[in-house]
Amino acid sequence: MSTITNEENKTTETAEVNRAQIQHRATWMALIYDEMVKAGIDAEPIIRRAIKRCGTIHGERFKRQCADPGSCTDFRTVFLGDLGINTFNMDAISADKDNMQVNFHYCALVDAWQKLGFDDKTCALLCDMAMDGDRGIAEAMGLSLDLRETIAQGCPGCKLHFHTRSAS
Repeated sequence: MSTITNEENKTTETAEVNRAQIQHRATWMALIYDEMVKAGIDAEPIIRRAIKRCGTIHGERFKRQCADPGSCTDFRTVFLGDLGINTFNMDAISADKDNMQVNFHYCALVDAWQKLGFDDKTCALLCDMAMDGDRGIAEAMGLSLDLRETIAQGCPGCKLHFHTRSAS
């Protein structure tokens, strides 16, 4: 039995469409991982590199959009729009020059993996691999990312803390 609680709330129609798109991409990711494992390929490092590479591309774009790329406040503005906030049921968002913290309570990726029948352990692994995208974004921004809790680990939400390397 799953210990993961991932409760979707109804939100805007646009957020619902975004969730469906994210679930579709998460399905691809999980099925590619699963097929590689079945073929005897060590899939995890390959998938991690690809996802981090994607995150780095996005992070470089976010950095160019920031008036002050060293500011977590500016990063918050370009990284977290209303669509993302609604898609992931985000709250407790705070940002200052050196820190940005965000909590979210729904994950479309985990939803997709659960619908595919993956067990909790595999969902947690897929989640951690997917978070390499956020780690790549942070790195490209010159930030660090602490992932404190995740839905895929059975926590009530995900807690992310982006911060300058000098902040803790």
